[in-house]
Amino acid sequence: MFTKSDLSKSLNQIDHKGYKAYKRLQQKWYNYGKYQLGLPYVQGDPFATPSQLFIRIKQDIASFPDWTFKNKIRRIATADYLTRKIATTIKETVKGRRGSGKSGRIDIVRTGQEILERTAIKFNSEMIEVRLRAGLPAKGRRILAEEAKQMLLEEIPTLVKETLFFTALDTKRLERHILTTEDQEILRDRLKEEGLVTFIANGSILPRKSGKDDRPLTKQVVPFKSPPELEVSFNLPYLGQVSGMGIKEGITLIVGGGYHGKSTLLQAIEKGVYNHLPGDGRELVVTRENASKIRAEDGRRVEQVNISPFINNLPQNLATTSFSTEDASGSTSQAANIMEVLELGSKLLLIDEDTSATNFMIRDARMQQLVANEQEPITPFIDKVKPLFDQHNASTILVIGGVGDYFEIADQVIMMEEYQPYEVTDKAKQVAANHPSGRSFTKQEQFGALSRRYPKRASIDFFSRNKPKIKAYNQDKLQFGNEEIDLSQIEQLLNQEQTKTIGQMLAYAQQEGIFNQETPLLTSLIQLNQLIDRQGLEVISPFSAPEDSYVRPRLIEVGAALNRLRSLKISKIEGVD
Repeated sequence: MFTKSDLSKSLNQIDHKGYKAYKRLQQKWYNYGKYQLGLPYVQGDPFATPSQLFIRIKQDIASFPDWTFKNKIRRIATADYLTRKIATTIKETVKGRRGSGKSGRIDIVRTGQEILERTAIKFNSEMIEVRLRAGLPAKGRRILAEEAKQMLLEEIPTLVKETLFFTALDTKRLERHILTTEDQEILRDRLKEEGLVTFIANGSILPRKSGKDDRPLTKQVVPFKSPPELEVSFNLPYLGQVSGMGIKEGITLIVGGGYHGKSTLLQAIEKGVYNHLPGDGRELVVTRENASKIRAEDGRRVEQVNISPFINNLPQNLATTSFSTEDASGSTSQAANIMEVLELGSKLLLIDEDTSATNFMIRDARMQQLVANEQEPITPFIDKVKPLFDQHNASTILVIGGVGDYFEIADQVIMMEEYQPYEVTDKAKQVAANHPSGRSFTKQEQFGALSRRYPKRASIDFFSRNKPKIKAYNQDKLQFGNEEIDLSQIEQLLNQEQTKTIGQMLAYAQQEGIFNQETPLLTSLIQLNQLIDRQGLEVISPFSAPEDSYVRPRLIEVGAALNRLRSLKISKIEGVD
């Protein structure tokens, strides 16, 4: 291993040389005394993807106590806290751009309101490894050694001193960060025991600043308060007793006038599959991990999905037990979206009437009179939602603003009025009795079969011109080989780094034969998740140096991306009773 002095000498030797001379530093490690600095990858151009800087420090030097890494969720929470602390310290101590392109920048992976598993920091009982991105300085394409020394020999030591020694941290804030996260995990596990699908604590702040700013709204906010009829309490190890609204398994409607908070509540519930920061306002909004937001998705490709529980007898005798199309309609896309997430193990559907296909959700009495049932291939969701729960134990939460017909089949109805919830199930049932819709409910004792699909490994092709090509342009678009996967309608996906990670996970599973036509899709994804649990998220990065910006997605989002890959082929489909 080289020394810090060696690094200084090397930088002096390449001062004002062409930028590629920085490559002399690649894959070298330098001893800084209490820690080491490594450069596993060095960029070839100041305008290219920044270089990687790794910092390693042993725990017997960093001195983090056992309670920070005693279990997986605490390790994730501590790494998350350190990631945020490093990002803040970079803004305070790093000069930033100095030269051409990305010269002078030091960055760590971006964070949001959720506490996520990332590769940016590896934290365990033996060591801490921090993975940074750095733009090594140049003027034009000539190396600026003095600026590089300022970054690597002055700013990096300051950064380490202020963030990676336990004694330098606000230990009370760190403890709160860890224990609040652990409480959320425990609460999520308790939901199933209590027959609940989600919990929203009293005092939660649900509105966000804007559609692009996920931080809590701070002005004119109405804190959440559970209706007495739905209030439940939990005793948590750290926070103690917490009370709030528990939504039971079954069929739940969220109703109310426009702008009274229906969609805001549903959005908080859908993001409750993730743990949130202390102070986010939603840190005690907790939803079962396998919840799936469902919407219509006109134009998406569908590959051999059994949509027959909803759609049958299509014109031209198109098969619906293994339905395929390059350009799905609103109704067929929503049917496929539901069947796909059920195949992936989801037991909670979250649906907003505003983003649904009307003819998929309901056929009212007048339309039933005009168009005979035998002429209508769609069995609407209203006729299937109860059999779905009865047969497959899959619950549904529906935001409904204009279709009162659902009152008849709902197990509970919650009305939002001026951002506060009220339990109105009995009132809704009375309204339904007093004002019959005249609609004829199609008797559906069974929802129908779910299915297992077997993907063809060769169809999951991530190569372009004989080279792997996996790139997330943003959160919504993933380049995968020659295909571009549109993820814009996957509403529980959080960020660009998750999208990039999905691409690498799919490529790794294809390369290693985890995807194959002898193994059902869900089984393959479970195997992939188990492998990551054992070996770490960086195992999916076989083509380059260890990646610094992977953020672990849920299995459901990985499956959703694969289902939207236009080259995907299914070798066979099997029904499940």
